[in-house]
Amino acid sequence: MAYDGVIAGLGNPGVRYASTRHNCGFLVVDALVAYWLHAPGVACSFRDGQNAQAWDVSEDYGARRWLVLKPLTYMNLSGQALARPVRKHGISPQQVLVIHDELDLPLGTVRFKAGGGLAGHNGLKSVAETLGSRDFVRLRIGIGRPPAGMPGADYVLQSFAPGERGLLQESVVVARDAVLRYCAEGLEAATRWLHSR
Repeated sequence: MAYDGVIAGLGNPGVRYASTRHNCGFLVVDALVAYWLHAPGVACSFRDGQNAQAWDVSEDYGARRWLVLKPLTYMNLSGQALARPVRKHGISPQQVLVIHDELDLPLGTVRFKAGGGLAGHNGLKSVAETLGSRDFVRLRIGIGRPPAGMPGADYVLQSFAPGERGLLQESVVVARDAVLRYCAEGLEAATRWLHSR
């Protein structure tokens, strides 16, 4: 059975980066996998992936199938982890959903975006280069802007402050549910659901 698409959560591997702002994509994938492992009608199995942790997910008793990835190439080379599976399974850019942190959205905000600019995000640049297109879907997890005088590159590698963690967890749950709706109902329905909250 062919894949309906690839879902990739971006981040950096290793304990050092686990709780940083740049790892929102990893957090959402972890929440999705935790849900799928116990959801009725879903088969979720870990599989060997080149340059990535990968899961094969079959939803609704096989009605839909997804390849879910956490690239282990570090953020700036995220696209390398998508190259082989996208080519091997004939996945088009429009069938790729990338989950990532977003400086231009306040913490607690979750939004879909289809195509368009990359906002200086090196992980998205790498994915676009690999796919040869910007026409992939993004789920943007707001992390807010850095304090005055702090470079964005330093800010995204900071851990969330204790007072931010509750809002972060809420964002992760909302993002997980948005992806589940995207998988079951498509981008338009999932976007409407997000905007109606």
